Amino acid sequence: MPEPGSGIVESITEGASQIGLTVAAVARRLGVAPATLRTWDRRYGLGPTQHSAGAHRRYNTEDLARLERMRRLVLAGVSPGEAARAAASEAVVDEAATTVTLPQDGGDQDEITSSPSGRHGGGRVVAMPGGAPAARGLARAAFALDSEACRKLIVDTVDRRGVVWTWDHLLLPVLVAVGKRWEQTGTGIEVEHLLSEAIQSVFSELGRRVTLPRNSSPVLLAGSEFELHTLPLWAVAAGLAERGVTTRMLGPRMPAAALAEAMRRTGPGAVLVWSQVAGTGDIKEINDLPELRPDPLIVIAGPGWTAGPTRARRVYDLAGAVEELSRAVGA
Repeated sequence: MPEPGSGIVESITEGASQIGLTVAAVARRLGVAPATLRTWDRRYGLGPTQHSAGAHRRYNTEDLARLERMRRLVLAGVSPGEAARAAASEAVVDEAATTVTLPQDGGDQDEITSSPSGRHGGGRVVAMPGGAPAARGLARAAFALDSEACRKLIVDTVDRRGVVWTWDHLLLPVLVAVGKRWEQTGTGIEVEHLLSEAIQSVFSELGRRVTLPRNSSPVLLAGSEFELHTLPLWAVAAGLAERGVTTRMLGPRMPAAALAEAMRRTGPGAVLVWSQVAGTGDIKEINDLPELRPDPLIVIAGPGWTAGPTRARRVYDLAGAVEELSRAVGA
């Protein structure tokens, strides 16, 4: 997979060695705001070096290469100060293992804005006090609408930490922060959609890697009848895939009658039904699902379920869901 931003330098440096580029032109092509470039110049000295009498300074090829390295490191979760030092000195930085502590609100974390076109406005990256460097890097990549950078950060974290850790410590903090920003400002839905697509893409790919499944009976994953959100289902599928368990994704808005028919036709070892929004999960419909021989484990998850006694087992996090479903199918 190409590194985020690979190829950008080549495209923006064509002709730049002969005619320097303005702040606005570089900002557009790097996907940051002009104010960000001015801040990098003022704080870290990563500004344009080309100058002629009576004209504004222009960015040359070497300037652009430094800025691209700076941007790539920041998206990977390295603090802007550390990234700037590495970009200026061409030092080697372990982007995957970095534990650089980022400042809280009001510090360098707000330098990458949410405007990928480089225009002013559009707000700043969401604040995540205490967030891990990788989560801050993912937020920056998402607000830059850099889907490849998002995918790379997710894949790298899954490879190092596993699906459950990635979901709990990388993805959920960013998704929650982006959701709160939308509630407060009414903006950023495109960020949420891009990030969700990147997550689903990575998780669905993990499921396809299982070539010798450990389960003989399938695990069915479905959203409740009126539930549109299915990203947590993909997280469950990926977590099970790590354990060699294959799943069958039935998707959102699954009527109880259709789920019952799917159960009769497949003879699953376990079924998980997700309800995220209050009122989209009806316990009565779960209790009315058919009893088969052998009877599958039925699991409900998410905060949208109505209260009441149920035959289903309730789980409250991804780790619990993966553990219960794996055990049910003997994996």
